[in-house]
Amino acid sequence: MLQDILSPYKSKLSGHTELRLQRNISRGVNVVAGNITTNSSAEVTGLSARVYKGGYWGFASAAERDAAAVDNVLSAAARNAEFLTSRLGTPKPELKALPGGKLSTKAKYNDAEQKTLIDFAREVDAYIVKKYPKLSARYVNSRSDAIEKVLITSDGADVYALIPRSHIVCTLSVEADDGTIIDYYDKIGGAGFWSDQFTSPEKLFGKIDGFYEILMKKREGVYTDAGVRDVIIDSELAGILAHEAIGHTTEADLVLGGSVAGPNLGKQVASEIISLVDFANTYDGSECPQPIYVDDEGTIAKDAVIIENGILKSLMHNRESAAHFGHEPTGNARAYSFSDEPLIRMRNTAILPGNDKLADMIASIEDGYYLTQTGNGQADLTSEFMFGVNMGYEIKNGKLGKAI
Repeated sequence: MLQDILSPYKSKLSGHTELRLQRNISRGVNVVAGNITTNSSAEVTGLSARVYKGGYWGFASAAERDAAAVDNVLSAAARNAEFLTSRLGTPKPELKALPGGKLSTKAKYNDAEQKTLIDFAREVDAYIVKKYPKLSARYVNSRSDAIEKVLITSDGADVYALIPRSHIVCTLSVEADDGTIIDYYDKIGGAGFWSDQFTSPEKLFGKIDGFYEILMKKREGVYTDAGVRDVIIDSELAGILAHEAIGHTTEADLVLGGSVAGPNLGKQVASEIISLVDFANTYDGSECPQPIYVDDEGTIAKDAVIIENGILKSLMHNRESAAHFGHEPTGNARAYSFSDEPLIRMRNTAILPGNDKLADMIASIEDGYYLTQTGNGQADLTSEFMFGVNMGYEIKNGKLGKAI
C-alpha cells in the first residue's frame, strides 16, 4: 500500500492546487508453445502537483516520495503556472470552487505472487496441448495490473483509490484444409485482484474448451462477401463503436480541438432508440469495470449522458471545459501515470440496452452478418473509425449460418 505522505499538506494548499501520489503496477507472464517467453513485473511510483493561476495550469512531477519532493513539485508547479500566465496573455477567470470528493477504497493491495501467474499460465498451456494436440500454435498470457492513487486538493478532496484488473488471455491457432492458419483470441477475467478472479487453473478449463469449439467453427467457416450488408453487432462491438466513433469525439478537450461533435450539440445524431452514457462508477446496481468515484482533479464523478433518444445532449468534462461550455463538470479528468496531467477521457462508455431481442433481430435479416468479437480500434475527430472483427457468423434467411 502507498504510504500517505500527503496528509500533512491538506491545510497548506492554496488557490486551486492538486497533489497526487500514484503507483502503477503491471505484471505479466507469456507462455508460447510451452516456453515462458516473458516474465515481467514493473512498478512506477511518483508524485505530481498541478496549480491553476490566471487561467493557466502549471504542472510538475517527481519520482521521489518524501517531504522534500512534495515541496519541490508544489513550488515548481506554481512557478510554471506563473510563467505561463506571464507569457500567454490576459488572465482568464479562476476555476469555480467545488466540494472536493471523498473516497477511501476499502481494498488494500494484496495480489498473488509472480509464481502464481507463472503456474497458472503453465497449467492452462499444459491442458491445451494435452487435450488439443493438433493445434498449430498456442499462446497463454496471465497478467495482473493495478493503479493506486492518493489525491488531495485545495477544495478539500481526499482520495485513496485502488483499481486492480486480472486476466488470462489465450490465442489458439489451427491449420485449415487449404493451409490457411486460423486464429481465435479470447480472455477470461476483469476487474479485481488475481484471487478475486482465479482460484485454480482447473476452473478455467471449461472456458478453454469453449474457445476451442469456436475456433473449430471458424476453421470450417466461410469468407465474407464484399458489399453492403445488414449487420448485427454484439455488445462487445457496440462497446468499441461507442468508445471509438462517439466517445472520443465527445471528450470536451477534443471538441475544443475541432471534433465533429461540437457543431452537432443538441442535434439528432443517431436513431431515436439510441441512448449512450459514459457511466462514472455504477450501472443497474453493479459497479462498472473502471469505477471512478472522484476524478484526478478531485471532482465528484457523475454519469455523462452523451446521447439521449438520438439527440447529442452533452459532453464529457473536466472543470475547465465545463466552465467554458456552461455545463456541470462530470469528473472525467484522468491521468494514467503520476507524470501525466489529467486529460478528459472516458470511463465506462456504453449504449444502453433497448427492448429488442437478439433472436428477433436475427430473424429480421435475410442476408447479413452477426459480428461478435473485436480487436482494438481507433477513430479520428471526424468520427471516422475502424476496428477489427475477430469472430462472427453469417445470417441467411433469418437464421445463423456458418462462422466467418
